[in-house]
Amino acid sequence: MSYRVAIDTGGTFTDIVAIDESTGALAVTKTPSTPHDPSVALVEGVRKVARVGGFPVEDVAVVAHGTTTATNAVLQRHFHRIGLLVTGGFRHVLEIARQSVPDGYGNSYFWVKPERIVPLERVREVGGRVAFDGSELAPLVEEDVVAAAEGFRRHGADCIAVCFLHSYANGEHERRAAEILRRELPDAFVSISSEVLPEYREYERAMTTILDAFVKPYTRDYVLRAEAAVHGLVTKAVPFLIMQSNGGVISAAEVANKPITTILSGPAAGVLAASFIGERAGYRNLLTLDAGGTSTDVCLIEELEPHITTESRIDGHPVKTPMVDIVTVAAGGGSIAWISQQGSLKVGPNSAGASPGPICYGQGGTEPTTTDANLVLGRVPPALLGGEVPLDVDAARAAFERLGAELDLPVEEAAAGVLEIAAWNQTHGIRQVTIERGRDPRGFCLVAFGGSGPLLSAHVADLLEIETVLVPPNPGNVSAFGLLVSDIKRDLVRTFVRGEHELDAAELEAAWSALEAEGRDVLLREGVAEDRIQLRRVVDARYLGEAHEVKVPVGAGPLDEPRLAELCDRFHDVHDQVYGFAYRGHQPVELVNLRVQAVGVVHRPTIAPGGTEGGDATPVAMRPVYFDGPGWSDCPVYRRDALGAGATLSGPAIVEEFGSTTVVFPGWSVRVDDFANLIMERSR
Repeated sequence: MSYRVAIDTGGTFTDIVAIDESTGALAVTKTPSTPHDPSVALVEGVRKVARVGGFPVEDVAVVAHGTTTATNAVLQRHFHRIGLLVTGGFRHVLEIARQSVPDGYGNSYFWVKPERIVPLERVREVGGRVAFDGSELAPLVEEDVVAAAEGFRRHGADCIAVCFLHSYANGEHERRAAEILRRELPDAFVSISSEVLPEYREYERAMTTILDAFVKPYTRDYVLRAEAAVHGLVTKAVPFLIMQSNGGVISAAEVANKPITTILSGPAAGVLAASFIGERAGYRNLLTLDAGGTSTDVCLIEELEPHITTESRIDGHPVKTPMVDIVTVAAGGGSIAWISQQGSLKVGPNSAGASPGPICYGQGGTEPTTTDANLVLGRVPPALLGGEVPLDVDAARAAFERLGAELDLPVEEAAAGVLEIAAWNQTHGIRQVTIERGRDPRGFCLVAFGGSGPLLSAHVADLLEIETVLVPPNPGNVSAFGLLVSDIKRDLVRTFVRGEHELDAAELEAAWSALEAEGRDVLLREGVAEDRIQLRRVVDARYLGEAHEVKVPVGAGPLDEPRLAELCDRFHDVHDQVYGFAYRGHQPVELVNLRVQAVGVVHRPTIAPGGTEGGDATPVAMRPVYFDGPGWSDCPVYRRDALGAGATLSGPAIVEEFGSTTVVFPGWSVRVDDFANLIMERSR
């Protein structure tokens, strides 16, 4: 027997899921996270899930891990370690950045540009120049690189980013500069833009390379230490795979060399899990609602394919690397309710977090949160995690009595108002990935997970007129489960600017074939069998004269002139879908970047149907619960593991399980499918 183990590290708990590859049986558990060294909780998680699943740790065949090490490193802002090497004359690339002003400021008069991630004294110039077509205009001045290394040494910079002009077309100067830097600074971590992001737009390429260099010491140390710890526990060198931002996994060694690929990987696994779960349940168009203690992550999935973007930001810094297109809103179980200077009730963005946490946790929290509101209204039990975490109902109620007094509202209406605002905050996140992008949310199934995702999911669906909500079993562990169904992936890109009338199919095919060969080599090194490799082509294209591109998928097979014409024609359809208009026949198309995603298709586990058989739904208790409209009413409480396949019930009702609670609002009904999913449907 062999088991695949997935471990998702969170701020409070580390979630672990194991699957028996022969039977599809799942074992699920949690263990407290160890922020000082996440690998401690990782190893304990493997031990614990083996005990829960009743198998020896020696039977572990694969370990997949989702980590926030790179993200946390950036959020801590210890940027004094970074140095930047640029082409002569481009020392102010970060100072100039972009002319755009962030949304919400109206105009630049009210906006002060934040401090640069690398100050000018740690930005060094070198002689040498490459043209846009990759030809060398002037050789690299190696003496300048040596002098820059000495300057970095004096300033204590040991994370060095190299970003030369037009290196996406020819990276030879960057590679030679990196050799010199590693010779002069043997303990430094060096990243070059021609390897991290070989595409045009100097500022974004520089920032992405800087962040890659910066997180290297943190990520490399952690993933290699964690891999060694797992191998020591399992007593054999099992594959140790790390989740990337693009929704795929890759080996720890690859991540150590290019850690920027994990910079926003946290929620990606949950999206992959939602796609897998939705397909089994018979839904192909999905919206994810992944709500935790601090925030809610939402993503659009069409025909089981999550949307991918190459433009995102972390802590205000642009990151241009392929990632699952996730929108995050500040709406979680710890979101704090407060009153503005204008007297309006607000919820978030500040959060009580895990420490001190909501008032009801009794750990020193003093400000009312959405979790306190749910407790006051009877929607969550008086103890969480099967009784492990008792909640102080009286303290939470006292907080809402004070809040209600300020608003001249009864305590129940104050608490309900907080949850109404929280639901609208989550709704706003979904509107961003649907209505604002030309999609009608009413045509999608909402998949709710995370510890607090199922609490407001039916209400959010009401606000958006969504008819169906799916709540998977063990919703708090869905992201960990997603690691078990993620393929091995590597993304490659090359800038290739050509107007429609300049395109040559043979030249284009040669460029794409070179990228595919590189991607195939990476996967073969990862141990992927040749027959499990898929190569997917995408082109970034735009109308001539536009500043931004759309991504156009390219079918399989060699590119010839007729297929090239089809590609340009397909661009008009994609542009119309994204922006609502197209200039077919009136404006020429321009290709900008060629992309290849190399995919090593993993064996999908055959998950055994969950839950017990039988359709009876018998409540285990009755509890007063408050809902807008009916007010307080005795509400049946069900234990989820006692609901068999085919069971049905009507709202209002509460369904409780170890790590989460599902609230069935009035006007909604629930049925349990063969895989123990709760399928909530609007009954009015």
